[in-house]
Amino acid sequence: MKTTTVAAWFTGRIPDDWFEGDIEVRVDREEILVIGEVAAPEIADADDEAAAAARVARVRRMREETRSARTAIAAEAEHRFGRKVSWAVRCGDERYDFTTLAVPVMTRLRIGERAVLDTLIEAGVARSRSEALAWCVRLVEQNQAEWIGALREALVHVERTRAEGPISS
Repeated sequence: MKTTTVAAWFTGRIPDDWFEGDIEVRVDREEILVIGEVAAPEIADADDEAAAAARVARVRRMREETRSARTAIAAEAEHRFGRKVSWAVRCGDERYDFTTLAVPVMTRLRIGERAVLDTLIEAGVARSRSEALAWCVRLVEQNQAEWIGALREALVHVERTRAEGPISS
């Protein structure tokens, strides 16, 4: 399943007045994540705390006003694409996830790798190895965002090149 096809379907299906600009769609084996931009409220002379409160209120309003329609669109997409649908919005510089899956992932770790996870548990950073591993992945995502983005762009190029290649029988 091509991400571009899924994104095009959502672009056609989502009402035009929900988001500013184009939506972003991410697809993996289990989930489709739809991310849209909502306008940040403009408040004259607002300090950081007031601006943050206004953004949260804007996002909550959008979430409540679109809940039934988002649920219907998600059900239709889940049937069509065979994956769960999650929603998120960006407002200002922040991203707010409405619903996302937490999918179990199996991995084999050597003693040194397990020691890292166990140290995070002993230090109170995480409650379990699973939570510690998720913390590590989030840390890589935050600190290596540019590199991860470059990898994703390269994968898009690989997908495009494969599609243009010879057809195997």
